[in-house]
Amino acid sequence: MSCYDALAPWYDSLTGDVPYSAIADFYESVFSADGGEFRLLLDLCCGTGSMTWELAGRGYEMIAADRSVDMLMQAQAKQGPCRVPPLFLCQAAEELDLYGTVDAAVCCLDGFNYISAEKLAEVFRRLLLFIRPGGLLLFDIRTPDFLRSLDGQIFVDEKEDVLCLWRADFDEESSALIYGMDLFTKRGKLWERSEEEHIEYAHSPETLFALLEHAGFNNVRPRSDGPQGKAGRLYIIARRNENG
Repeated sequence: MSCYDALAPWYDSLTGDVPYSAIADFYESVFSADGGEFRLLLDLCCGTGSMTWELAGRGYEMIAADRSVDMLMQAQAKQGPCRVPPLFLCQAAEELDLYGTVDAAVCCLDGFNYISAEKLAEVFRRLLLFIRPGGLLLFDIRTPDFLRSLDGQIFVDEKEDVLCLWRADFDEESSALIYGMDLFTKRGKLWERSEEEHIEYAHSPETLFALLEHAGFNNVRPRSDGPQGKAGRLYIIARRNENG
C-alpha cells in the first residue's frame, strides 16, 4: 500500500477544517518577533500546497517540496493571487537540494512525524545547508503522548463522493502510529475502493532538540500555544547558526 496516492485528489475536501490561515498568522508572528527579513521561504513536505499558496498570497516568494507526485499535481493545479507563483519540487525531505538559500523553512501538519528517526539527522543537515545564516526553521509535530492516545481508534470522514475510514494502531517496537486507510470513491453508480498505509513516528521533543543542535541550529525552543496546540500539536522553532 502506498501513501498519498489515491488520497491526493480528495485530501483537501477531507481536511477542510485545517486552519491554514491561523498557522500562517503564527509563522508571521514568529518572523516579526525575530526581527529579520523573511521574503523567500521553503515549504517542506508541502502536500497539496495549501500552506504554500496561503503564504504566497501574503507576498512571500515560495519554494515547496514534497516526495508525492500526486500531491504535487494537486498543488500545481491551484491558483491564487500572488506576486510570484510558487516553485514546486518533487523531492523527499532527506534528499532536499535547492539552488541557493532561503530565509526560513516551514513544515506544517506533522510532516516531520512522517520522517523516520533514521532519516531525521540527514533532513536537518540538508536544511542547515539551505537556510541562510540566522534564518529560521519552523515545524510542528504531534507529540508521542497524543499519537499513543489514538491507538485502537477508528475515524470516518465522509463527503458526497468519498468515504474514508482510518484505523489507528500504535506499534511500541517501532514507536510509530500506523494508519490503515480504506478510501471509497464514487464512480458513476459504483464505488471504487483503494487502500493506503500511513505511518507517523513518535519523535520526542528532546530527541529533536538534540538532533537540531548537533546539526548546527541554535536557540531551539518549543511552542504549545500555536493553532491546534490543545490537540497535541507542538511547534518547534530553531535558528540557523549565524557563523555555521
